[in-house]
Amino acid sequence: MKYVVVSGGVISGIGKGVLASSTGLLLKTLGLRVTSIKIDPYMNIDAGTMSPLEHGECFVLNDGGEVDLDLGNYERYLNITLTKNHNITTGKIYSKVIERERKGDYLGKTVQVVPHITNAIQEWIEEVARIPVDDTGLEPEVCIIELGGTVGDIESAPFVEALRQFQFRVGSDNFALIHVSLVPVIHGEQKTKPTQAAIKDLRSLGLTPDMIACRCQEELLTQTVEKIGMFCHVGPEQVIAVHDVNSTYHVPLLLKQQKMMNFLTKKLTIGEIPQAALHKGEQLLQKWRQLTSSHDKSFETVTIALVGKYTHLHDSYLSVIKSLEHASMRCNRRLKIEWVESTDLEEGMKQENLSKYHQAWHYVCQADGILVPGGFGSRGIEGMIAAAKYARENNVPYLGVCLGLQIAVIEFVRNVLGIQGSTSQEFDTYKEEDGIKPSVVYMPDVDQIKLGGTMRLGIHETRFTLDSKDCVLRKLYGGSDAVYERHRHRYEVNPELIDEIEEKGLKFIGKDESGKRMEMIELPQSMHKFFVGTQYHPEYLSKVLDPSRPFLGLVAASAGILEDILARDDLNYKGEF
Repeated sequence: MKYVVVSGGVISGIGKGVLASSTGLLLKTLGLRVTSIKIDPYMNIDAGTMSPLEHGECFVLNDGGEVDLDLGNYERYLNITLTKNHNITTGKIYSKVIERERKGDYLGKTVQVVPHITNAIQEWIEEVARIPVDDTGLEPEVCIIELGGTVGDIESAPFVEALRQFQFRVGSDNFALIHVSLVPVIHGEQKTKPTQAAIKDLRSLGLTPDMIACRCQEELLTQTVEKIGMFCHVGPEQVIAVHDVNSTYHVPLLLKQQKMMNFLTKKLTIGEIPQAALHKGEQLLQKWRQLTSSHDKSFETVTIALVGKYTHLHDSYLSVIKSLEHASMRCNRRLKIEWVESTDLEEGMKQENLSKYHQAWHYVCQADGILVPGGFGSRGIEGMIAAAKYARENNVPYLGVCLGLQIAVIEFVRNVLGIQGSTSQEFDTYKEEDGIKPSVVYMPDVDQIKLGGTMRLGIHETRFTLDSKDCVLRKLYGGSDAVYERHRHRYEVNPELIDEIEEKGLKFIGKDESGKRMEMIELPQSMHKFFVGTQYHPEYLSKVLDPSRPFLGLVAASAGILEDILARDDLNYKGEF
């Protein structure tokens, strides 16, 4: 097993995840089997209870793991299926060590950070790195480990020490460290001092970088590269310049252009690779080149209004953004997202800030399509309902994801069934004497008190109903009888309203394996060009080279090419579990 560690210095948020994913992709193009691990130094057990506005989106895996968004990057780039154990947190490590201490595994010993915590980290990495993650079912050959945060933080100290020990545990031929650092441009000059200081700090902790990836807004000058090499004690071939490019999908090609793999394969003493694996890797590289090339040549734009409640931090919807990008590239369109804070669409904002209200509605009305993603809490709900109503009444393509499906149902129940005041039990407490039926209710099997990891999580089967043969969503899934997608929700459509809703035209075309829980909605194409909702989160399984089908449908309908996409022969759905 070969290990490639990606760490970061100077500041956080400079693209360690993209660089780790791109490095893994390049290793896959060589024919190697690659896996990934993300280390997060926070005390939480997982990302499930953290605000999206603080930490970005919570990504959900097949096994129900609520993990850091970077694992989504790994899955999308590398076309692999990770587990919750591929996300290591301080909380998980300390819980494991404390549990062992309580069981008496350390009897007679004083439990300390070194060696007990650091040993637990190393054992976890070695164990998880060997879990098969791709369709071969074989043990991976290379593991990419991203160390979250910034080297030098107090929180990451035990992990840095564990990795210092780990390089000797696995041997120098099986360990490589890539350090990502920022090269700021001040008054037109590329400054190398922050990188020099970061590498000095890293070395003082016992880790020596094999490669330095320098993030910069512009291309690095030759003298900048030479200066970093000289003061950081590495050769010029070990300094990788990662400047801003057209999209993150160009980063792997930028790294390849600088012959990154030449050094890395030599450092890791990668042996001879079987011819079949080499051929498969070459095909992957060719497809990636074609994708980025066609994206660069596309000039027509498709505009999607993303009506959400966490729009102040775009990473809150990272998988949604990526799914839209994947679909846009498949449709040969340039994507433009109009970010609409749902509260700005509400009547209250009209009184509070008229210009903001009109601007939000301008974005919605001018968009080619409307997307309402997932979320929690009552804030901004009425704005989302207003957007769904506009889309339904004006034949604007609409996709509702999780909460977005519930929003579409609430709007339909209020304005078509005429049950005014109906909403979700998440937002209002209902009394029988009021005589109003809620549109959305608690799932009976979900814990309403304990919040961590108690939702309906992970991959589940959704079966198309018998009368869904002509539904556009089923066509997008290649006519499949069932799909397997990832879930993250506590609420469901009220079963008592199903018949009334369907009588008025909104069809529930997909249900769970029991046939009781509604999973997909759709207005027939005779009534609307594309009005679709999914209770599951299709964005979690979207891949760069295999876009999510509901997102593909939204973008294609918004671009006016839905029938062309449906007529293609590459819509065979391969989802299975």
